[in-house]
Amino acid sequence: MAFGVVPAEGQTEAEMMTRRYTEAYDSLINSFYLRQFSHNRLLSSRELDMEEFDALPDSVIARRLGALHTVIPMTFNSEVRSYIRFYLKYMSRRLDVMLSLGQYYHPMFEDALSRYGVPEELKYLTIVESAMNPMATSRVGAAGLWQFMYSTGKIYDLEVNSVVDERRDVYKSTYAAAHFLSDLHRVFDDWTLAIAAYNCGPGNINKAIARSGGKRDFWEIYYFLPRETRGYIPAFIAVTYVMNYYREHGLRPVEVKVPVRTDTVMVASDVLLNYVEEYTGIGEEELRTLNPQYRADYIPGSTGRYSICLPTTRMELFIAHQDSIYARTQDSLSRRPMTVEPVKGKGERGSVKGEKKGGSGNARYHTVRKGETLSSVARKYGLTVQRLKKLNGLKRDQINVGQRLRIKN
Repeated sequence: MAFGVVPAEGQTEAEMMTRRYTEAYDSLINSFYLRQFSHNRLLSSRELDMEEFDALPDSVIARRLGALHTVIPMTFNSEVRSYIRFYLKYMSRRLDVMLSLGQYYHPMFEDALSRYGVPEELKYLTIVESAMNPMATSRVGAAGLWQFMYSTGKIYDLEVNSVVDERRDVYKSTYAAAHFLSDLHRVFDDWTLAIAAYNCGPGNINKAIARSGGKRDFWEIYYFLPRETRGYIPAFIAVTYVMNYYREHGLRPVEVKVPVRTDTVMVASDVLLNYVEEYTGIGEEELRTLNPQYRADYIPGSTGRYSICLPTTRMELFIAHQDSIYARTQDSLSRRPMTVEPVKGKGERGSVKGEKKGGSGNARYHTVRKGETLSSVARKYGLTVQRLKKLNGLKRDQINVGQRLRIKN
């Protein structure tokens, strides 16, 4: 959801959706797990022939949409067709990732949606919103899989502060989204209007209804809605079509394996994630990928409301060593009180200043790990690449595994 989005002058609704989707996807593909399968970048078996799609009669697409077992009407018109074309074109090389993430997320989405009486097909809304990227951040500050704005997240009990951003918590944000969609349906008594309100806010829907003379059908108030919202419903219908009928267009995606065997446990005390890494052997990037809500690599567990997600194979190690993790965290924080560096930009994390990671005086260092780049290290510490190069006297962007980089004077 992105209340109040103003499109760039001259930009079409489809161009806005293209930008949103590709930005979120590009961020997603650089995440830890998907980067492990970079050899699958040329994902699906063939580039889709758009001339073949253009020759497909409207009646065929309309019949396919009508055959889907959905509560929400899968209306077909020229707008919907243009979005189906867009998603087939842009998702054809990304479909593997969307389908594989769907296997990972959809059972949980379906459970949350059913608990609030929300139609199951709304699980596809996360593709439109964020390309199923928990770390996605929009230009107006919406965050997470379901793109909650700060104020709406607060209303639905998602904590957002300098340490925790539960809009990025996959589980909590999904149940919050289901709750919100259910509330919107109670207001408008129409699922299409509820989805539109999820995008632009109930106030804009009520204005459009008033300006249309009281009409309460999305397509009848279409031209009274914000431009992004006009494209939002066609995009949702198009994504639903593509996720169900990609085979009919000759797409044969390969499977991209994502972490499906994980477990979650409540933490009983404060936790610095570097000690979880040390005792369980989980890499920093993997730990962050599984726990994107902790923006400062710190879990304020003493409040009794936070959990940690770990690979099932590592959970026993965490449980066996949790007392040591808690104790060392407490010791670090007592010797050096925690301060949190502010988040410096879109999608970037702050860092907890607890125990120093090396060096002397106020200097801080980072040891380069496998898969890291100068850009990823800079983002981790809220620096620009140029600043990081200057701190280390680097002339080129190339860095090596084991290299020690100064990240603070």
